[in-house]
Amino acid sequence: MRLDKFLKVSRLIKRRTVAKDVSEQGRVLINGREAKPSSTVKVGDEITVQFGQKLVTVKVERLAENTRKEEASSLYTLVKEEPIAKDQGLDWT
Repeated sequence: MRLDKFLKVSRLIKRRTVAKDVSEQGRVLINGREAKPSSTVKVGDEITVQFGQKLVTVKVERLAENTRKEEASSLYTLVKEEPIAKDQGLDWT
């Protein structure tokens, strides 16, 4: 499944166009590597997203073409959520 679609279906990001923009800005990693909107997401992958002043890392538990709002969080497990400093962003090393 495409990264932008997974982010939308899982409701980590509300709209697919926003998920695409965030990915294009370099604010999403899959397994520690920069990801484009078209990157493939698989079960077991770890996705890190920079939301403003925090980093959210989730592990993909299952994939679905669409989900109900109540079921969306079952697609992933929250690994960690951490604040970041203003001058700090995603570390590509």
